[in-house]
Amino acid sequence: MELFYHPLSRYSQKVLIALYEKQANFYPRVIELSDPFSRNEFKQQFPLGKLPLLKTRTGELLPESSIIIDYIDHEFATGTQLLPQSYAERLQVRLYDRIIDNDLNNQLYLLEQIDARKEENPIKVKQLEKDIAHLLSELNNKLMEHHWLCGDAFTMADCALIPCLIHAKHRFKLYQFDPLDRYLNQAHIRGAWIQVQEEIDLIQAAVQAGFRPIP
Repeated sequence: MELFYHPLSRYSQKVLIALYEKQANFYPRVIELSDPFSRNEFKQQFPLGKLPLLKTRTGELLPESSIIIDYIDHEFATGTQLLPQSYAERLQVRLYDRIIDNDLNNQLYLLEQIDARKEENPIKVKQLEKDIAHLLSELNNKLMEHHWLCGDAFTMADCALIPCLIHAKHRFKLYQFDPLDRYLNQAHIRGAWIQVQEEIDLIQAAVQAGFRPIP
């Protein structure tokens, strides 16, 4: 298998967590979409040019983080089972996976875009922050009842949530939420996230040094 991704992309981080949880072997292909050569080379394989993308052992191309995780959870019996066998539990995991992607990750991305463009749009920023804070409060309440987001077992929903919380923890003062703070602390020492964090640190060091990752 080959994974086309970028370590600073939260959707890529979501898939990396899943792959490390499954103890799955894969060939990493870091794609720098801001680099014309890297982007054009990638688009020759996948014209939509979206990351992450998994090339399976049979050559099938799978986009979308949740679809990739569904595939690897089905293909690999090793490691953590990321989608429960019980229909009711699986439905709950899929529900929160979609909530996190659509209502948290994508909203955080909109905030990042406003910040990057240095736009003066306080009303939009305030509304986004309000929506995100409301969802974080709901997640905090849910975590009062569970060790991980959807129960005692680590699932795809946690793969989605951890990168978002790591990014949002300072802006939204997550230390003020006891269950979320506890959740983050246990996420930080999870082996799969430690591996992802090592990749993040390496790529950030390269960026600061003025280097681009090799496609």
